Amino acid sequence: MALLTPLLAFLYHLPQVYKWLLKPYYVASLFMSIGFLMIRKTPGICEHLSTQREDGNPCDFDWREVEILMFLSAIVMMKNRRAITVEQHVGNIILFSKVANVILFFRLDIRMGLLYLTLCIVFLMTCKPPLYMGPEYIKYFSDKTIDDELERDNRVTWIVEFFANWSPECQSFAAVYADLSLKYNCAGLKFGKVDIGRYGDVSKKYKVSTSPLSKQLPSLVLFQGGKEVMRRPQVDKKCRAVSWSFTEENIIREFNLNELYQKSKKLNKSKGDRGDKINESQFPPVPEEEEPEVDAQEDETETKKDK
Repeated sequence: MALLTPLLAFLYHLPQVYKWLLKPYYVASLFMSIGFLMIRKTPGICEHLSTQREDGNPCDFDWREVEILMFLSAIVMMKNRRAITVEQHVGNIILFSKVANVILFFRLDIRMGLLYLTLCIVFLMTCKPPLYMGPEYIKYFSDKTIDDELERDNRVTWIVEFFANWSPECQSFAAVYADLSLKYNCAGLKFGKVDIGRYGDVSKKYKVSTSPLSKQLPSLVLFQGGKEVMRRPQVDKKCRAVSWSFTEENIIREFNLNELYQKSKKLNKSKGDRGDKINESQFPPVPEEEEPEVDAQEDETETKKDK
């Protein structure tokens, strides 16, 4: 059963995996992740490599290389236990595969290690992982608009994500946050985002650190009446985030989204009723038609004849 559950989850997300892996960023990352494997196993190339195997076969892994790969597998399994989305799983595999490739290439030949490390640095500086471009009901704030929007209507509850585009955690969380906005957004419950990597003043005002060591990215903050009610992750006295998993289930439970949504629906209904009354009052009542005074005129002519 322990093996069946992740297998079924992988098969369920298989179409999404294919869609992501076909993007240029992931295609290039995949080839870089298996770079050492291709060189070690490709005939015509592997014969020229050095090896520490007792049988002297240069086209197979020696015991030290197997040990490094096994250690890599253990680290990936540990990191993926806290992964939320398939993108995070794939990202962890690619990241630690590149680290293992650097170690293996340096151990094989320092020149090959330097070449591979330079290639990784160039790739990191020039290629960015694809951003989420799916449907969402999210308002993006700037340093000039966030305060006005949060304080515009005291009856509206805001959930705001403080993020940075360079953060892998924020990039992986984008799809989860967008899905929550599609399910729970209404007139009284709204979702927003602000890039504190771009707007440093917002980061200082709302006390969300952009340092990778603080682990505060992303941060979700609940605002009611323009004031902060709660945030996740919480921050300790050393300004470091308390470990918290950004899964959809955790967010729904911690922020009481179902209860907030029911209250916000009542606000939406009251706004609709008030709008109907306003629309009705905009038009003046239709005046009643007066009866023609034909009979009165006939009576006057008859009296004149009698006279």
